[in-house]
Amino acid sequence: MSSPRIVEASFIKSAQSIADSLPEDMSEVVFLGRSNVGKSSTLNGLTQRKNLAKSSATPGKTQLINFFETRYLYEDQSYPVRFVDLPGFGYAKVSKSLKEVWQKNLVEFIMHRTSIRLFIHLRDARHPHAKIDDDVQAYISEFIRPDQRYLTVFTKIDKLNQKERNKLKREFPGSITVSNLKKSGFERVHKEILSTIFGLDFNQKPKEDMKA
Repeated sequence: MSSPRIVEASFIKSAQSIADSLPEDMSEVVFLGRSNVGKSSTLNGLTQRKNLAKSSATPGKTQLINFFETRYLYEDQSYPVRFVDLPGFGYAKVSKSLKEVWQKNLVEFIMHRTSIRLFIHLRDARHPHAKIDDDVQAYISEFIRPDQRYLTVFTKIDKLNQKERNKLKREFPGSITVSNLKKSGFERVHKEILSTIFGLDFNQKPKEDMKA
């Protein structure tokens, strides 16, 4: 059985808030995480586009909500999905007023954007219990809708030894680990996206096996 893959990916626009965002006419996957968690690298890895998402040398400099339209191909079927890259949180080098505006805009977006179907929370595998990540997860769990899912994805897994990886899997059983360096874990993320949005069942046995 073939694996799902992204065959088209393009940047559409940036927005400051829900007010100037794209119409809610396509299912969306939101990527959120701390500054320096490897969000841009993960987006580029998932889409197999080297510079689709631009990473900033200064943490917290990217203040905008960025929209990317992607198209999956799986079993000769086409599946359009919009990726939304949210500004990284947890940075300090911005003015207090800007931080307050960003938080207000971001909270409005994640709470009221009806087209969001999946939240992908990227967390650094080296710091799995960072309080700010726990706080964000707890906060979103207060208003997440029944038609939405929340998925934890750990980046930088190659920085951990096998014992640390096993511990991480025990502590976060539903999570996925990815390595942008080794390009591992992306297929699992693709499958979660397509099963959440389109209801695809990747655990189903091939038809010839079912007849036997």
